[in-house]
Parts: sequence; C-alpha cells; structure tokens
Amino acid sequence: MKRYIKYLLGLTVVTGVTTSSCKKDFFNRPPQSAITLDNYYKTNDQVVASTNDLYSAVWFGWCGKAGWSITELMGGNGRTYSSDIVNFENFSVTDANFELGGAWNSLYIVVAQANALINNLPVKVGAGVDKAVINNALGEAHLFRALAYFHLVRTWGPVPIIENSLDYVSNYQINTNPIPDVYKFIVNDLKFAEDNLTKMGPRSGKSSGRVSSGSASALLAKVYLYMQDYQNSLAEANKVISSGEFKLYGVDVAGKTFADLYLTANNNNEESIIQLQWSATGGYGKGNPQQASFAYNSIITGTGDGYGVLAPTFDLQDMYESGDLRRKATIMLPGDHYPEINQAAGGYTLPDNANSQGTHAQVKKYVVGTPADNGGLGAAQSAANNTYMMRYAEVFLIKAEAIMAGAKTSSDPEALAAINKIRNRAGLGNLTTIKRGYYLPNPALKLAGAPANTPKELYRDDILDERRREFAFENDFWFDLGRLDGYNVTSHPIAISIIKNQDRGTSDNSTPPQRYGNEYNSTVTDANFRLAYPATEVASNPKLKDAPVPYVFK
Repeated sequence: MKRYIKYLLGLTVVTGVTTSSCKKDFFNRPPQSAITLDNYYKTNDQVVASTNDLYSAVWFGWCGKAGWSITELMGGNGRTYSSDIVNFENFSVTDANFELGGAWNSLYIVVAQANALINNLPVKVGAGVDKAVINNALGEAHLFRALAYFHLVRTWGPVPIIENSLDYVSNYQINTNPIPDVYKFIVNDLKFAEDNLTKMGPRSGKSSGRVSSGSASALLAKVYLYMQDYQNSLAEANKVISSGEFKLYGVDVAGKTFADLYLTANNNNEESIIQLQWSATGGYGKGNPQQASFAYNSIITGTGDGYGVLAPTFDLQDMYESGDLRRKATIMLPGDHYPEINQAAGGYTLPDNANSQGTHAQVKKYVVGTPADNGGLGAAQSAANNTYMMRYAEVFLIKAEAIMAGAKTSSDPEALAAINKIRNRAGLGNLTTIKRGYYLPNPALKLAGAPANTPKELYRDDILDERRREFAFENDFWFDLGRLDGYNVTSHPIAISIIKNQDRGTSDNSTPPQRYGNEYNSTVTDANFRLAYPATEVASNPKLKDAPVPYVFK
C-alpha cells in the first residue's frame, strides 16, 4: 500500500475535465505536465471530474479477480481448478497469495484516492467554483472511502483507519483499529455523503452514473444491517424507497427484465445505486475484466479471452426453483440459448459438453458477448459493461430483514411485500411467512447419483436464500455468511454448518452427472472468516500483527 500513496496524490489532479453524462468522460484527462494542485480545481468542470477515478481504475485490482475469488469461491457460489485462486475455494489461502495482496492494495488505493480529494479539495478549490459542486465531490469521496472500508473490514476484520495517506509516506507504521471503530468510521463517512451529495428526484432512463444522496442512504441501510442496528437500517431503507429515485427493472420499468440489468446498453440504469464505470476503449486496467474470466470460451467474447475459470457450484444451481427467471441470467446450463451473444451467428448456445470446472454449468452474469454485440465497444480483458456495487433490489431485502430484527419468523405485511416484490420480479410466488434458520429435506437426494454422504436436510433462510439467488456473482454471499453469527464475532457456527453442507464438488460426465459431493466440508474453520494480512504488508508494517488500537475520532 505504501508504494501507491505518492502516486495517488498525483492521480487525483490529473482526472478529466469534461462533465457530460457519456461514459468516456470518466477517463478523459488533460496533459499531466499542465496540472498542479495550485492551478487545478479552478472550475466547476474540473472539480466534477476530479472524482472520476473513484468510479473506475482504482477498483480494478478488486474486480479483476480478487473480489470474486474471495466472495464467490469462499461463499460456495463458484468453483475453480485455477491454481492461483483455488486456495480461496478450499480455505487454504495464505498471506502470500497474489490476489489477496491485490485486494488489499486495490481497496487502499481507493482510500488514498478519496483521502487526497478530501484533504486537498477544500484548501485548493478556486473561488469561482459553486459550493454545491464542491460539496458533491466531497460527498463522492466520502462514499467511496466508506465503500472501500466496508469491503476491508468484512474481509480482514480490524484494519488501519487512514484519513490522510500522506501522514505515513516517510514512516509507514500504523496499527489496526477495532471492528466497531471501523464501522463507526464508515457510518460517519456515509452520513457526510448523505448530507452533501446531490439529492436526486425520480429517475427516468439512464443517469450520468454518479452517486447521489440516495446512494449514500442505501449503502448506510446496508451497513446498519450488518451492525444489527435494525431501527436505523429500516429508516434508511424506507427513506430510499419513499424518495422514488430508483426503480426496479421488470417492475417499475416496463419492457425490461432481470436479464436486461447486465447488458452494456443498460449501464447506469434506474436500478443502479452504485455502479463502477468501465471504459469502452481504455484497454486493460480500465475496462471491465470480469467477462474474460467468466465466459466459457472465446466464441462468446470474440476477443481471444473467455477462460471459464469460475463456474457455478452444484449447490448454487440447486438454489434456483423451477421458473426462476434469474437462473438463466445468472447461470448457463448446456443447451441454454442467448440471442444477445454472438448475434452475427444467430446467438450462442452453450454446448452439451460444456464443463470447464467440473459442474456442467458456466457463469452468465456479466458475460455480454463480443464487441459487435455491444455496439463495437470492448476489447480483450476489457469489456464495457459496468459493475454493480449496489442495486435497488437490495434495499427491499434489507427492509424485510430490518423489520424482522433478528426474529425467526414474520408475517409482517411490509416485510412480506418487500421480499415478495423481488420474488415476483423473478417469476416466483408470494411467501406468506418469512422464515429464517429452518431445515428442509435436501432436494439433491432426489437426483440420480447423489453422493452417499449427502445431508438429509439443508439449512434454509428465506432472506439469505433470496439474497443468494438475486446477487450471485455480485461479490456478496461470503459476506452474508460471515454476518449470520454477528458482525463483530470470532465464532461462526451457523455459517460453518451451511458451508459443510454445500455441494462444492465435481461430477463425472454421465447424464445426469454423478456428483462427488462437497470436497471441502471438513476444512473450513472460524479462522477462515478473517483473511490473513498480505505478507508484503506485514513486512513493511509489522504493527498489523499487534492488537487493534482504539481509533481517536477527530
């Protein structure tokens, strides 16, 4: 992390100066030789553009591979044979893992970029810049710093809170801070963002892609939920819903479906609360790298990549009920046809023998096809579709969970209306009672060739299961598992029980395939829920290994 601090100070002041709503405007930059802190921030356009990188390149290390390796492999949604990341899947990842270090560096790059804006903008801004423009830029910086810390604390637990990255350039020695202090810091940042970001009215069509006061409220609702502060979580969720700012595809936006959410043409749609903006022509490091890893082959991508290194587990496949419209938009099964992919050849059908990771299925979500399928946009390892960091659908599931406030069952009409809104959009019927933490017979026992050690019953949780189906491959399920036993705990009996009963294994090639069962049902422990600090970071900052120190809030 230290090696990025000086770089990021310069990066803050070389962001582009254009301000229209076009995606390319997040990447346009003036010549670096013409920019200094003393002559930048002089116009509204320059201040607006100064936050552009917070939406894109600084997140590349997290989105490229590290984020989904941590969340989807460890959570049991995906599996892989890839030697560089398989250790996340089998809970043997060490402090030397490259992607672990990449995740840490990427998230602290976001923090450093936000810090540079927060510390420099107020003292360097020109007299002619509108106060509302300044406040909005600062709100963006506080929101993205909070989002980065939300990822950091859920991945590592105690982490260093840094408000001015330049404080540690010459002596990079800093203690971690306790989990409750990190959450308090996140809440403070989001409250600032909520108060200073622009308040938007109801959206109609695509937006500029920038976050709003409503975005901060939505993320604050989620953070409060993790803290088990159900009253404030519900208040923030209701605030977002009553504002009418966001809309659900397929419910409030006619003619659109769940599958349409992931098309490049629908970047910055009405359901998007926070979305990373990837360059359509920026090349590696600036475009969306996810399709390169997820797509089954290069026929899909048309750009020579398409490595199929992540595939859905049998356990995730079993989660989708018959008729769930999200399944085909999330998971490709052999024989599935997608007219939006490889359109020039009449669409794409997943071959019957598709089996890159042993589960006879491939990932569809975030797989968008060739550049020709996307208006000529995209390149190798650089697609033009955006990455969701939060969608409006989540606000309804947050509301349902916050109303229940830890209860095991609820027939509250508002909670039911919230969860059923998401179920109905997916083509599923209404629940009449929301149940949490119950057991049902394992449907896998009905499958031909179910392993002999298949559990007779499976743990079920209506809200957790709905979240899993809705947000699979959106880098959340591992964090959902981690909070089942509390957000500031070191014991995870419920989560471990769920993981041990997942089908994370492979199968043979018979029809239907003979499953081999969970390969890793005895390896997960409480210690896995906080990943090791990267070895390179500990080497430069041994204090990471010391006991957390309470943070002195300013």
